[in-house]
Amino acid sequence: MDRKVLKQASKNLDYGLLIITIITAVFGMVVINSAAHSFSNAGRIMFSQGIAFGIGLVGIGIILFIDYDFLGRIWKFILGACVVLLVITLFIGKGKSEVGTTGWIYIGSQSFQPSEIVKIGFIITFARHISLVQEDLNLPRNIILLLLHAGLYTGLVILQNDFGTAMVFVFITVCMLFIAGISYKYVFLAIGAALVSAPVIWAFLKPYQRNRIFAFLNPEENPLGYGYHVIQSKIAIGSGQIIGRGYMEGTQTQMEFLPAKHTDFIFAVIGEEFGFVGAAVVIVLLFTIVLLCINNAKKAADPFGELICVGASAMFLFHIVENIGMCIGIMPVTGIPLPFISAGGTNLLTSLIAIGLVLNVRLRSNTMVNG
Repeated sequence: MDRKVLKQASKNLDYGLLIITIITAVFGMVVINSAAHSFSNAGRIMFSQGIAFGIGLVGIGIILFIDYDFLGRIWKFILGACVVLLVITLFIGKGKSEVGTTGWIYIGSQSFQPSEIVKIGFIITFARHISLVQEDLNLPRNIILLLLHAGLYTGLVILQNDFGTAMVFVFITVCMLFIAGISYKYVFLAIGAALVSAPVIWAFLKPYQRNRIFAFLNPEENPLGYGYHVIQSKIAIGSGQIIGRGYMEGTQTQMEFLPAKHTDFIFAVIGEEFGFVGAAVVIVLLFTIVLLCINNAKKAADPFGELICVGASAMFLFHIVENIGMCIGIMPVTGIPLPFISAGGTNLLTSLIAIGLVLNVRLRSNTMVNG
């Protein structure tokens, strides 16, 4: 890459997004250190998170040197690789199907969740697919092919008993199609189909999935069973009041009352230890990331780049709203982590790569640079 061209292009880089992302991820590791403090494997958790953070930053650097248009040219290869990875997971993935996903692949003592990584592939391939047919987007044939594209990913994830992640794919699909200009007649048809199929979907839900709905509707009905997580989370958040109990001083967190405190319910740890002020700061940081991604979508040089940014924005938005919502009892409990905050190397790496893609689009918003 020519140095003069690189210097000119670097002026387009969204340094604000990069800095806020790093600040949020570092704060996440600080909170994880408190949440996992009482665990015997706390050191391993922190080490894994740190490694994922380091690899993610390197990944951002690498992505910036690859013109996203190249990713668009190989979108069918990316689609095939994602499908193969999800199919392999169906056969060798591990987990406890009665309480959640079986979508983890173990390599020695280390594990990763392919469905998280595949979100990036889906954003790229679906964005490219839409951009190729955007002028005739509302032709029935194109709508059907796009729905089959999204349904392939979503269906393979559902087969892993991971309805939470499947809903992320659905939300990304809806947002990208909406921005691309899908006709409202298809929107109304989709809403109607969802309403009609709701009883059928309910019939196929597993007991633990139904219990999550019950916990959302009335957690106090079974406070020691399916309602326990939500109740303990709300107690933790409420006990933090305005400024919190202090770092590593939260009784719900440190005395093991709060389940999944370093992963799914880490926002409750923030609320307990840093109070309303700390929780508000985290919410502002996370929504600033979403808004900056949307802003970069507006500045994209082409529809493909715009849709990549929209896909990343949608992914972050769903995770943020669902995770915080379930912690305060206004959304059903799922295994959806809080981006950049929850422990989980695969999700952190995926989130950083998504930021890398958005920065890539912004970098080439005015001056197209070949990587």
